[in-house]
Amino acid sequence: TAKLSLVVAVVTSFLIGVVLSLFLITTRNEYPLFFSNDTDVRALVKMLTPLLATCIVINNIQPILSGVAIGAGWQAAVAYVNIACYYIFGIPLGLVMGYKLNMGVRGIWYGMMSGTVLQTFILFLMVYRTNWNVEASVAEERIRKWGGHTNSKDNDVEK
Repeated sequence: TAKLSLVVAVVTSFLIGVVLSLFLITTRNEYPLFFSNDTDVRALVKMLTPLLATCIVINNIQPILSGVAIGAGWQAAVAYVNIACYYIFGIPLGLVMGYKLNMGVRGIWYGMMSGTVLQTFILFLMVYRTNWNVEASVAEERIRKWGGHTNSKDNDVEK
């Protein structure tokens, strides 16, 4: 059940991200008008919209995987993955691409997005390799230990 819930959440988030991204791409000539009348700003927004659309899809999946891993009790591992992928890999790569390779905003964004893609991939591997039957048993033991709902067999013993 946990695995099915995870798949449903990831697929739903992915589809929502795709729909939003398609909306942005199809309206990339119109939606910048809501934010600026400057033609240079509108041209930059139009140019960066495909990158924004890609980020939306990736950033819809990553928090689901992160939340599942945190919910499974892997808070420390998730923290290390986040720090390593985003702050040690993604941001420095973005700075190099943006400033050293003179790619500007696109370079910074590509670097940061690369960190998020790496983070998503590692979290996906962590979640994919999980034995959900074992995780469900561990969760059941925690509930039993901390006074949660008990099954009817336990109630008969207490009477």
